[in-house]
Amino acid sequence: RRRSKATMWALKDVSLDIMPGEVVGIIGCNGAGKSTLLKTLSRVTDPTAGRIEIYGRVGSLLEVGTGFHPELTGRDNIYLNAAILGMKRAEIVRKFDEIVAFAEIERFIDTPVKRYSSGMYVRLAFSVAAHLEPDVLLIDEVLSVGDMAFQKKCLQKISQMKNQSSAIVIVSHNMIAVKAICERVILLSQGQVDASGLADDVVPLYEKLMLESVKPDEVADEVEEGMGHIRIKAIRLVDEQGNEQRAFETGKGLKVIIEYIATEKVENVIAYAAIRRPDDFICMGTSTKLEDVMLPQLHGPGTIELEIPELLVIPGYYIMDVTFYDQNFEFRTYFLGRKRISFQVDSSLPSLDDKYGVFYQKQNWKVLPAEIEK
Repeated sequence: RRRSKATMWALKDVSLDIMPGEVVGIIGCNGAGKSTLLKTLSRVTDPTAGRIEIYGRVGSLLEVGTGFHPELTGRDNIYLNAAILGMKRAEIVRKFDEIVAFAEIERFIDTPVKRYSSGMYVRLAFSVAAHLEPDVLLIDEVLSVGDMAFQKKCLQKISQMKNQSSAIVIVSHNMIAVKAICERVILLSQGQVDASGLADDVVPLYEKLMLESVKPDEVADEVEEGMGHIRIKAIRLVDEQGNEQRAFETGKGLKVIIEYIATEKVENVIAYAAIRRPDDFICMGTSTKLEDVMLPQLHGPGTIELEIPELLVIPGYYIMDVTFYDQNFEFRTYFLGRKRISFQVDSSLPSLDDKYGVFYQKQNWKVLPAEIEK
């Protein structure tokens, strides 16, 4: 007797309204249904049940190069992509120079796009979609490919479109960008809406979900990405009293104990440690190279200790990322060994949160006496 197959729902019971002039962020762990939601909204994928009502013209950036023909030039692809998105030829001709200038690809406009970098692809795709002047713009993480200057340019364009009453939906793992431009954020988990509200309320829930996805007693060993000459057996986080902990307080000291085994003799090794947020943003990093510490030749088992006198990150969930490199400090090619461990930071200051930045250091305020006019 054949066993019946269980039904897997990419999205289930998702209901939302997005109004003109509203910028909504869709966040969630990998596999939560974010991209599927955008593909459904853009009519690429039909919903199994339920309905979608969209009023007005839709522009979408779902994947890098979607709607582009690799053999055609940038010029030809502007006409092709814009036509697919619904622009009339006269409108494309009128906006052509503006699209090219925004994408910053004037020198390569007559080059086949198969020779474009991923960043050039994204700049051109975003420029075409944005100059469509859509009533609804759907963006799926493609902005993370562009450089910082272009990302800033895109955010300014999104703000401008918002002021022109466009409804904008953004899928992103960049929580800084989400907080900067999204008035409302929807957290998806396993295909369902887990939370919806202001970015300051929903983003911490996402960060907690990201951290909880890593089991506290299970550290991801990622030596398979490199040569694996050094295996990190364990990372222990120890407080000022010498107790192993997973929760610390802002401003207090912390020691990172790294137990390793070098499977063969390795020289000129660099130990690197970083405190990362769940979205992989590096809040703080250090290395033996940066601190001018020379490690001896490593062979067999050993222990390295890193002392952090003051933990300056604001309260939240973090990952301690420890990596060994060789002297070239190249991530992919000379990746010797890596391990991560999750932990939490709290504070006795109840109002300390991300409006004060990524890290906090105690400051001294003084009220000076007023000068008396003579």
